[in-house]
Amino acid sequence: MTDTSDLAARAAALMPEVIERLEALVRIPSVAFPGFDPAPVHEMGQAVVDLFTAAGATDVALLDVPDGYPCVYADLPGPEGSPTVLLYAHYDVQPAPKEQGWTSEPFEPVTKDDGRIYGRGAADDKSGLVMHYGTLKLLGPDRPCRIKLLVEGEEETISHLEAFVEANPERFAADAYVIGDIGPQEVGKPGLTTALRGDVACTVTVRTLANPVHSGLFGGAAPDALTAMIRILDTLHDEHGDTVFPGVDGVGASWPGAEMDEQVYRDGSAILPGVEFLGTGSLSDRLWAKPSVTVLGMDVPNTQEASNVLLPQVTAKLSMRIVPGSDGEGQLEALMTHLRSQRPWNVEVEVERVKVGHAFAVDESHPAIVAAEGALEEAYGAPVELIGSGASIPLVASLQKVSPGAAIILWGAEDTAKARIHASDESVDPKEIERMIVAQTRFIQKLAAR
Repeated sequence: MTDTSDLAARAAALMPEVIERLEALVRIPSVAFPGFDPAPVHEMGQAVVDLFTAAGATDVALLDVPDGYPCVYADLPGPEGSPTVLLYAHYDVQPAPKEQGWTSEPFEPVTKDDGRIYGRGAADDKSGLVMHYGTLKLLGPDRPCRIKLLVEGEEETISHLEAFVEANPERFAADAYVIGDIGPQEVGKPGLTTALRGDVACTVTVRTLANPVHSGLFGGAAPDALTAMIRILDTLHDEHGDTVFPGVDGVGASWPGAEMDEQVYRDGSAILPGVEFLGTGSLSDRLWAKPSVTVLGMDVPNTQEASNVLLPQVTAKLSMRIVPGSDGEGQLEALMTHLRSQRPWNVEVEVERVKVGHAFAVDESHPAIVAAEGALEEAYGAPVELIGSGASIPLVASLQKVSPGAAIILWGAEDTAKARIHASDESVDPKEIERMIVAQTRFIQKLAAR
């Protein structure tokens, strides 16, 4: 029996316990957004400490993160001279408002006819927590290398962990970082993410009047702020839907790895029949290699509250996914400069920074990346796709600062096709968790053997 087949058998035997623990974690509504009850977030932090203690980890602790929720940390020794692998996940989740259209209670996990486990955080990222749990259980006390655990409590909101990590480089140094907070295109189709688009964000406020005025008496000459805002936002895309403005990187870029499966994308994006895709180039180009700007929200009256007045002020929040290899600070400044320059009818425009999440690209020749790809192929029994992601994981940039020569392994059980992370009816396939426990364990064995 090979190492991988033995691991697969042990992982299968462990899965009833893994599922039970996942369901217990999903029941904790650990939303770390401002305005939400902090008690469940703290409860979840302790639950993660208990989870890894049950997996055999010693001295698992909650570390205070200045201005934020605590992170879970452990440093598990291995043989002298062995490499250090840090396993990362997060224990907070997105909100789950009823208006999203949930067909079951978001914080009461349920296994439906398709075999998937439904509930907020079931995939993002409590699947990552039990994946790490299963890995520690399979490795047992005789770990082949030193393993560190790092689980944060506010990845879904404005995280304070990056500054804490950078201020404590020795504590978080490693030879390889495993980010268990992403996934393949489809269940059973192994994917290793080799690039992340970064995420920069700002707000833009347009002012035209000192106060609201009657649209019948004054409309037609006095500009309303919403019309001006629409004109400004329209300058961010060309006629094809590509994000194009002065200073933005990657307009004509192409993706060198695997192709995004169009049916997977259509199913996952829930795009309506007949609605056309934005932009030009392949789907992989548009999703993983080119920039894209999105209007996330706008402060305007809803239709029920709307009255016959010209709006004097409107604020919009924008997010732009930036291409791998680009400078996050520079790209945010280019976006903000462009917005400030757009002043139809000489309206007042104010632009404010929100955040910078840096883009990331993997060195595919790194021995740890080669080991990870080999471990995935063994666990799945199929060729590995090298894919990208439009997601942004801000901590990656901080980990690179702490250990510049370390590898960053990006994988997990959050499949693009059906997981619906951040949306209603979020779910995870237990078989994907099982395969990833095998892959992750095998990766650690392979890396230690080098």
